[in-house]
Amino acid sequence: MKTRMLAQREVSAIGLGAMPLSMNNDGVYPTPDEAVATVHAALDAGVTLIDTADIYAPAWNEVGHNERIVAEAVRTWAGDASGVLLTTKGGITRAEGEQWGRDGSLDYLRSAVEASLRNLGVDRIELYQYHRPDRSLVYARIIENLATLRDEGLIGAIGVSNASVEEIEIAQDVLGEGGLASVQNEFSPRHPGSIDELRHCSENGIAFLPWSPLGGTGGGARTVGDRFAAFAEIARAHDVSPQRVVLAWELALGETVIPIPGARRASSIVDSASAADLVLSDDEVARCSFSVGIDA
Repeated sequence: MKTRMLAQREVSAIGLGAMPLSMNNDGVYPTPDEAVATVHAALDAGVTLIDTADIYAPAWNEVGHNERIVAEAVRTWAGDASGVLLTTKGGITRAEGEQWGRDGSLDYLRSAVEASLRNLGVDRIELYQYHRPDRSLVYARIIENLATLRDEGLIGAIGVSNASVEEIEIAQDVLGEGGLASVQNEFSPRHPGSIDELRHCSENGIAFLPWSPLGGTGGGARTVGDRFAAFAEIARAHDVSPQRVVLAWELALGETVIPIPGARRASSIVDSASAADLVLSDDEVARCSFSVGIDA
């Protein structure tokens, strides 16, 4: 597995987005054994980055469900898990009756981090990402709160998710040079709108983690080759899946890009992991970009 840098360490160029194991648009979830087997398949394929979040769960009263699955899978894997980076996110609230909200206060984030530490069975979260902006608070204050948790030793590196270029720049200002480890935004052929954030991260040496990089859990990933012919055509030329071409294209867009495709079946993540070895020509990358409306 080829590697890229994240939080000052090498991780696999393709990560695993664990969310579909606990929350997806279909509402169909694998059994606990199947979920663990999917994570094991990712690890066996060389994946060393697993992304989760506290609110990834089938229901409001099961918050932490995904973190616990990931922790159990890593604990029971037969290989050496010392090089695996588990990253989780917090800042979204989920309460009785599926009441959703956002909270970037220090007290809430500390309680969320402490719960995630218990769920993951670790003493420190090596990369903690702020999930979505709390518009009731100044963004800089939220980043300062994360820095406080870092200084207290509860978390290591800091990332942000679903952030604009302006918010990324605010985080950079607050944390100082090299202090912002990652940005996790939605990016795919179906949703290329974060291209400016991707390019900003590439220019500033910040890891950019596209979530739903194949188009999402509601069928977008399965039909990406039908909706975007260029990816299907290039896939046929290489005798691979269109999904693998999508991920290879995203990797080619910047040296700091690390896609985290979701999976609820072992075969899906095994195919995705193989994208790290698929090298597209400059012309193929340009064709893919043009097909989704991105200028070279």
